[in-house]
Amino acid sequence: MALIPIYWWNKEVHNFKISQDSFRKQPWANGVVLLACVAIAMLLANLPFTKHAYHNFLQTELTVHVASPDGLVDWFFPHGMTIEKFINDILMVVFFFTVGLEIKREVVCGELSSFKKAILPVIAAFGGVVVPALFFTIVNKGTLAASGWGIPTATDIAFAVGIMSILGDKVPISLKVFLTALAIADDLIAILVVAIFYGGNINLPLLAIAVLVIFFAALMKKLGEKRIGFYLVPAIIVWFLFYYSGIHATMTGVVMALLIPMEARYNKAKFHRRARILYEGLVESEKVADEFPNGPQRHYLRRLTGLTKKTIPPSYRLEHKLNPLVNFLIMPVFALANAGVEITDVSYFNVFKAIDPVLGSVGLGIFLGLVLGKPVGITLASWLAIKFRVGAMPSRASWPMLFAVACLGGIGFTMSIFVDTLSFAGPDIDPAITQHLRDAGKIAILLGSLASGVLGSLLITVVAKLKKK
Repeated sequence: MALIPIYWWNKEVHNFKISQDSFRKQPWANGVVLLACVAIAMLLANLPFTKHAYHNFLQTELTVHVASPDGLVDWFFPHGMTIEKFINDILMVVFFFTVGLEIKREVVCGELSSFKKAILPVIAAFGGVVVPALFFTIVNKGTLAASGWGIPTATDIAFAVGIMSILGDKVPISLKVFLTALAIADDLIAILVVAIFYGGNINLPLLAIAVLVIFFAALMKKLGEKRIGFYLVPAIIVWFLFYYSGIHATMTGVVMALLIPMEARYNKAKFHRRARILYEGLVESEKVADEFPNGPQRHYLRRLTGLTKKTIPPSYRLEHKLNPLVNFLIMPVFALANAGVEITDVSYFNVFKAIDPVLGSVGLGIFLGLVLGKPVGITLASWLAIKFRVGAMPSRASWPMLFAVACLGGIGFTMSIFVDTLSFAGPDIDPAITQHLRDAGKIAILLGSLASGVLGSLLITVVAKLKKK
């Protein structure tokens, strides 16, 4: 009788594992986890018995301090590193690395691989960056908030694609491809914005050394080196050089991703030749023992595993391995660390309040940029590209449906919050004011992304119903 509950317990555990795997494979799963982490972060930051511990934990120092008794050596490494900075400056390097791998794949053999495929989403992405930035600048020109213009320019591909998958066949496949390619191009533009406008004062000698290390890694790639380990050490060196040179350290991930080879160590002919030899050895080893796999067979199976691994390009292998880590660990941890805004001022939620002549209105600039600027910019740029015959309208698409899909481009979230954490700082700005502006910005990002998602979903549903009539 004791075997029955054990059997059912094992069956439940097995089914739970299957459901976990199927959940992770859903395109909306990452969005659900991120939303849950945002809710948890907001609770931790505002509940009386957790808020102090939450903020103190994020500010915990991780810097190693080395000092000699005579005072000749006094060294901090890395300088000023806290748990929050560790998440934003180190863990997010992996996020940007996977973004770089995705961009590279799409440029080499995906939706951005040809002029015909890439031109419309790339032009639309530029429109979706320029117009929101313009909206924000008009609202905040001449105020302390003006430097946050980059916040509403980003599109969160995970949420946008997740919502489109939930809407199913209401969205033409061509527009799903269009928005995905647009979001990838948008990520590339956002990366350039962060690198150029949100770094610190540039230390040219350190930057020059970083360029030399990058050149060395590029030379290795040119000479045919395809082992991932050989690119790890240069990546770590470049991270430190970027960190201390004033270029935001997360740019290391993008730069090194572009250097990872997309060519496998073994081509098709070499794979078939070696696989045939190993398979013949596997079959011949059956004579050694009846069990499978026996000792020699395990040897051949291990070599077959290594062979298949070396036949898949390093770039694809890394992207496949890192995607679950990024989607279900790094991005949720980033949300937990950065979405926790302590609501000391209820006016954060009033994005339409009067514009302060000194502080401006971060909330209004971001909200209008995401909800209105994004769809207007994407649609207007697409219309100009199609009118002047630079690009072509996606198949089975209409202007109302394209505008509805463009509304989903206003879901900024991850990249917008990341840019927000870099904005509003300066030697002449009080840190308390910087924090106030960043907190207001995060609330506006959440409200604007939510409004964009709801608006886009409703418009897509309405347009799809009208089309059926």
